[in-house]
Amino acid sequence: MSSLTYDLTLAGLSVGSAAALTGIGLVVTYRATGVLNFAHGAIAMVCAYVLRQAVVEWGWPLWVAAPVTLLVVAPGIGVALERFVFRPLAVLGGDPARSLVASIGVFVLLVGGAVLVWGPGARDDVPELPLSADPWGQLAVVLVLAAGVGALTRWGRFGRELRAVVDDRELAVLGGIDADRVAAAGWAFGAFTAGLTGVLLAPYVRLDPYGLPLLVMEVVAVAVAARMRSLPVAVVVALGIGVAQAQLTRLHPSGWAAPLVQAVGANLFVVALLIAALALPGVGTRAPSPAFGAAWVGARTPAGAWPVAAVLFLLPLGFAGSDLHTSVQVPALGVILLSLVVVTGRGGQISLGQAAYAGLGALFTALLAAGRFPGLPRLPELAALAVAVLLVAPLGLLTGWPAIRRHGLALALATFAVGVGVSRFVFAQPYATSGLSLGRPAGFDGDRAYYALELVLLAAALLAVRAARRGRTGRALAAIRDHEPGASAAGVRVPALKLLAFVAGAALAALGGAMLGMGLRAFDADAYDPVRGLLWFAAVVVLGADSTLGALAAAALLVGLDAGARGGVAAALVGLLAALVGRFPSGPYETARTAVRERVRRRGELTPLGTRVQAALATGVPHPTGARARPTPPRWGRPQTTGTTTPQPSQPPTRANPTATDPGRAQAAGATMPGPGRSRA
Repeated sequence: MSSLTYDLTLAGLSVGSAAALTGIGLVVTYRATGVLNFAHGAIAMVCAYVLRQAVVEWGWPLWVAAPVTLLVVAPGIGVALERFVFRPLAVLGGDPARSLVASIGVFVLLVGGAVLVWGPGARDDVPELPLSADPWGQLAVVLVLAAGVGALTRWGRFGRELRAVVDDRELAVLGGIDADRVAAAGWAFGAFTAGLTGVLLAPYVRLDPYGLPLLVMEVVAVAVAARMRSLPVAVVVALGIGVAQAQLTRLHPSGWAAPLVQAVGANLFVVALLIAALALPGVGTRAPSPAFGAAWVGARTPAGAWPVAAVLFLLPLGFAGSDLHTSVQVPALGVILLSLVVVTGRGGQISLGQAAYAGLGALFTALLAAGRFPGLPRLPELAALAVAVLLVAPLGLLTGWPAIRRHGLALALATFAVGVGVSRFVFAQPYATSGLSLGRPAGFDGDRAYYALELVLLAAALLAVRAARRGRTGRALAAIRDHEPGASAAGVRVPALKLLAFVAGAALAALGGAMLGMGLRAFDADAYDPVRGLLWFAAVVVLGADSTLGALAAAALLVGLDAGARGGVAAALVGLLAALVGRFPSGPYETARTAVRERVRRRGELTPLGTRVQAALATGVPHPTGARARPTPPRWGRPQTTGTTTPQPSQPPTRANPTATDPGRAQAAGATMPGPGRSRA
């Protein structure tokens, strides 16, 4: 074996070992809880930041900071997530779609929190663990962990309890198994592997709140290829992909295919994710429960909300300077979020790749306006915008086609894989984006004029979405969302409507992405990062996915908070609300509305004295308190009959029968009761 081949193999084993750690943690967490932890990469990032903070900022010795980070902080994060986020979901029945939303919320929360605490910049001074330069130490740790966990889950008591909880949690609890303890142990171990992965990778990659979490999430292909079950398969796949990716760096092709080959060689884990998510049988194919579709709908729009929203969206026309430049982003983001209203809110389909379609809309508009799109001439900006939407819309089939046979977790993985693939193989490649600028249409170069144009486009998108939701197609999509088998049995063309929803969603996302690019006057690949797609999805679900007003409120919230406060506030708030979906399954607004109604109802209940007064008023006799009753009017126009009834035995007083212990009031009350042989009025 040549020296170069050997060196590349060692480098590949090092990368593969880190990927194998991620795969082991994801598989164990899934087997213990049934949740694919989308926040695994965010936990890895937080632990890397904690180690750096302890060593670099606080001056702790590495031999103290590393054990505290890996054995206290990381498992503590896992236990806290199980206790406060996922245990309430287990009580509700462990619906996989709600669990997925919660894990995405945790991801967004940790990313936003890291931005708030440590800032958005990259760090290159993360301390390195004192391991040998070759990957044999890391590989030994991986093999020991895999063997130990495999033996424990296969032959130990914990493994039997784990299988019992996963098979039937309620039955396991009835059998005396502490299901919460089993789940907490699974989350603690998964968080430990995430922390170890982050600590090992951080010295060699860019440590920032966005890059490392996404890098770790790309290797979810390892766990998917292992069917979320087999630890040996996960380890072998991770090591194989790592070595293959390292060996591909030896290729130096020439010609038009060179950039694509180099991109594939540098992103082999992304290729594996695309294959695992789109080609292999779906993981967690159980469809979401019908109740989950209802939870996505959101509360009814309050009366007078639309006029208020219209006034608020017209206010920026009076702004100037940076305030107006920031406001320009709100209508564009609102159109992007309307695409999620169509796909997720009305159609009930999980879509984590809308950022890819938004970015393609901006990219195609820039290419068409610059005359660089193959086979098409240079077009004016407005015409380029319209053509770009038409070109991107059919690409919605990339995520729509897997949706025909996949639900829940499997569909989320497929749409996430498409978003990551487009980001890595299109937006991050110089051959597609170098030298691009995106101007505004003629006559709308100023911020105020362009904002007015955005309002027109937003109004058109709103009218189209509302018309589709209220029409026959919208009702059919709602039927699919609420109960797909029932809709299919009723004659609804489920596959065709799913494809239509994804195509329409891609078109709206492309329109909003192009508007956002024109507002920024440039194509910025970071504005359409897959992490943004997760943030947008969480924001729409939290504020009511089937509410067009909720989409506009989410756009204003995301832009306004990040512009008016420190960066990361919007992500932290949205992530917190999404993570607590188990606490308020119907959304925060509906939960607060229900709580207020319940409080008002309780305040409206009568006291025992008030109940007796009410009874006396109803009978037409004076009450000891001095209240004099009016005669009870006849019911249904029939004359009242008078008479007495036989006194009843004394009974304890109740709210329904407050006069039971008072013979006098009981006799008086009997005057309006039907006696023997009489019928009630």
